[in-house]
Amino acid sequence: MKNLLSFFILIIIFQTLDAQTKKYDIVIYGGTSAGVAAAIQSSRMDKSVVLIEPTNRLGGLTTGGLGQTDIGNKQAIGGISREFYENIKKYYDDEKNWKWEKPSEYKDGGQTRTEKGEPTMWTFEPSAALSVYHDMMKKEKVKVVYDERLNRDSGVNKVDGKIVSITMESGKKFIGKVFLDATYEGDLLASAGVSYAVGRESNEEFGETLNGVQANKINLSLTRLVSINGQNHNFIPSVDPYVVKGDPESGLLPNVNEKPGLEGEGDDKIQAYCFRMCLTDHPENRIVFKKPANYDELNYELLFRNYEARVGSVQDMYYKGGPLLPLINSSMPNRKTDSNNRFGFSTDYIGKNYDYPDASYAEREKIIEDHRNYQMGLMWTLANHPRIPKEVREEASKWGTAKDEFEREDGWQQQLYIREARRMISDYVMTQKNCEGLVVAEDVIGLAAYGMDSHNVQRYVDANGYVQNEGNVEAHGFKPYPISYRSLVPKKGECENLIVPVCVSSTHIAFGSIRMEPVFMVLGESAATAASLAIDTGKPVQDISYESLKSILLKNGQHLE
Repeated sequence: MKNLLSFFILIIIFQTLDAQTKKYDIVIYGGTSAGVAAAIQSSRMDKSVVLIEPTNRLGGLTTGGLGQTDIGNKQAIGGISREFYENIKKYYDDEKNWKWEKPSEYKDGGQTRTEKGEPTMWTFEPSAALSVYHDMMKKEKVKVVYDERLNRDSGVNKVDGKIVSITMESGKKFIGKVFLDATYEGDLLASAGVSYAVGRESNEEFGETLNGVQANKINLSLTRLVSINGQNHNFIPSVDPYVVKGDPESGLLPNVNEKPGLEGEGDDKIQAYCFRMCLTDHPENRIVFKKPANYDELNYELLFRNYEARVGSVQDMYYKGGPLLPLINSSMPNRKTDSNNRFGFSTDYIGKNYDYPDASYAEREKIIEDHRNYQMGLMWTLANHPRIPKEVREEASKWGTAKDEFEREDGWQQQLYIREARRMISDYVMTQKNCEGLVVAEDVIGLAAYGMDSHNVQRYVDANGYVQNEGNVEAHGFKPYPISYRSLVPKKGECENLIVPVCVSSTHIAFGSIRMEPVFMVLGESAATAASLAIDTGKPVQDISYESLKSILLKNGQHLE
């Protein structure tokens, strides 16, 4: 009887383990825009596929507030990525999706203005993007798993250079033939022992001019394109960095460094993060900005001083007849915005994200909450603090977070704008020379078209004793350029069945051009196509036939030239 009982217990244990272990052709970790596109393409390639998302919401930044699509050149976007923007247009062609304003009242703007008769639309509410993604996924055979995080300590089982399975913190295990890391952080590639970089390379390392410390106002790129570095998104001259003005002994204000480092020198610092706020001025849908419980006025002293120094300055011209708020408030449908960083002190929480890429989940959550509290405090300050000019307070008070967008009751999203984290180091590293067309990848699997763009990395005391931001780079004016397939796959000796469509092998400054959501969708689709070929041919992802891959990509509408 005892042996029989033990037998049944073993059966139950094995059944439980089996229920927690699933087998798929393609396992995708990360439900970002790249992950969604990869899952759709995997299904269309007749492969069994699971998409594992660590949160309860698909789409990453595309559904997390980044409604103003950064492209550079619309013609570079093809395949599933273009299909998404065509579906956005169809979504807004339906009048029932216009609740807070009429379609005729909406005026989109910026670089992605939709022209009359264009079949695509490039600006959208987060909820619209989420609806479109869900509709696209419903048509496919994709298993979506929510709220499961990779066990980053011991959750990757590798045998003979190949990932056999990945295990979540909950104990759920997923077995696959090919794995895709579609996270913004590169958690799967790091846990699989694949080489990666964090921070800025020196200019010398790859023969670049726009990497490393960029304290100069104007730099020339390799092709003599003008790069506006420290000039934009900086403080008005003469803003004092010390707690007590003019007194170095009183200490520096929060998040200010003494020295920026040598020009062009590398470091382990990364460009600033923020939340891309979805704001509204509609009274029935607006949540008033609230003062966070841990509000510290000292964190906004530089904001006060920057406003106080603006009178008679060059920046004052922006405020007179221009934007009163230190925000890029791009209009989205239904009287909402995609609000981004602008000027010297804004939504970017400069210097507070350096530990994020390699941080534990608990540490990351603290960093995210710190960013949210900072930004909540910023918006409350702009709307209420007496040291903010009256006209600015009046303008800020018109706005608030939207009631109908995100899961949180306060209207704030959970998705932090992870502009850059880990970047894989493979046998092919995309660099500034690729962006400017001096080096052209022959194994192209998609195009990038946005300028080399980096937000500020640090604040420092300049030679005159005033505070300045450093790290901003804006180098535009070059043509769309190819992204190498080899930049998506690890070195063969490190992992033979992993493809990375987000944290691609690139330098900091090249990633600043590649890191756009429509490009991530392009790379996600191409990665899934390559994964399918690797399965069909039984080859490592590094050894598949590029000509075969290219043929399928072109057939599916990817733009490779």
